[in-house]
Amino acid sequence: MTTGMTDRADAALRAHIRALLTARQAHVTLDDVLKDFPLERINDRGENLPYSAWELLSHLRFTQRDILNFVRDAGYTEPDWPADYWPGRSRAATAEDWQAEAQAFRDDLAALLGLLDDLRTDLLATVPNGAAPHGKGQTWLREFLLAADHNAYHVGQLLLLKRRLGSG
Repeated sequence: MTTGMTDRADAALRAHIRALLTARQAHVTLDDVLKDFPLERINDRGENLPYSAWELLSHLRFTQRDILNFVRDAGYTEPDWPADYWPGRSRAATAEDWQAEAQAFRDDLAALLGLLDDLRTDLLATVPNGAAPHGKGQTWLREFLLAADHNAYHVGQLLLLKRRLGSG
């Protein structure tokens, strides 16, 4: 339970965070966007766009994994921004690459939700790595909200790109 909160308030906060990470509220979910995505167009950047759908999906997965690594890995090393967070265009992605990246995103989201559901996770406490030299006192709550905010932003971009590519 979160220090300084009643059990009821803690449960409500966890439920709200879970919904923010998983449910259609003010935004669509990644699975909504991935449904019927034109896989033959995942490498197309579209007119005047700096990234392809593949690059967006890879960025979503990488960043969510980075947040997960930050909160659970004592040996965490911060990746280089922006080079490590945005995939290069060294090769075209395949439909299999796309599906694997989407599944890795789902798996990492499930791991984040597992941490959220663990009542030993004090939402207001500093995550262990938040106190490390690379940390700035980040709390568990901040990391969950960061993941939700980042995911919602880029899932929205992916939806717009899907529409520009002629689907959805």
